[in-house]
Amino acid sequence: MTDHAPEIRAVIVDDHTLMRDGIKELLSTAVGFTVVGEGSDGHQAIAMAAALRPDVMLLDVEMPGPGPRATVRGVCAASPHTRVVILTMHEESDLVRDLLDHGATAYLVKNITREELVAALRSVARDTGTVVLQVTREMLHGLERGKAERDNPLSAREVEILQLVAQAMSNAQIARKLFITEATVKRHLTNVYAKLGAVSRLDATRKAIAAGYVTDPD
Repeated sequence: MTDHAPEIRAVIVDDHTLMRDGIKELLSTAVGFTVVGEGSDGHQAIAMAAALRPDVMLLDVEMPGPGPRATVRGVCAASPHTRVVILTMHEESDLVRDLLDHGATAYLVKNITREELVAALRSVARDTGTVVLQVTREMLHGLERGKAERDNPLSAREVEILQLVAQAMSNAQIARKLFITEATVKRHLTNVYAKLGAVSRLDATRKAIAAGYVTDPD
C-alpha cells in the first residue's frame, strides 16, 4: 500500500475479548489499517456500522444478538459501503451460502494465518466486486452441491427418473422400479426435455450431468 492510499478503517466484533485483542494487535502492526471500533454482539455491530461506516467489519458467527444472518443483513443495510468479513470456527456450507446471500463478502475460518487475514481484508476493501473464501475442500464441495440444488429446475421425481435414464434403463424398467406407469415416465421426460432444452434422452442426460443435477454413472 502506498503512502497516499487511504487507511482501511476496520471494526472488530467478537464476544471473546482475547480474540478481539489479538486481531486489533495484528491490524495495528499491519500497514494501512486503523481499528475504529470494537463490539461484542450483533446489536453493537449494526449500531457501529451506522455510526462509524467502516470500510471492513470482522464478525464472529456465534455471539449474542439477533443471529448471524440478521446481523449481516443489518450491517449491510446500515452501511452499504462496509465490507462484512466473517471470521469463525464454523465450517458449514449452508451457513456460508446464507451469509454470502445476506451480504457478507468474505468467509474465513479462524485457523487462517495472520498474512492470509491481512491479505483478505485488503482484497475486499480495495475491490468491491471481490468475494474471499478461506474454507476446506469439503465445504467447497458442499457449496457447489448446494448451488446445483438451488439452480436445479427439475423436480425430485424428474431427477430420480433422469438418474435412472443415465443408468441406461428403459421407460418400462423405470416404471417397474418406481411403481408408476410408462405413460407417467414419458410425461416426466417430456417435462425434462422442455426444462433443459433437450431433444432426446441422451441429450437430457448429458445436460443434467454437466449441470450437476444428476450424477454420472461412470
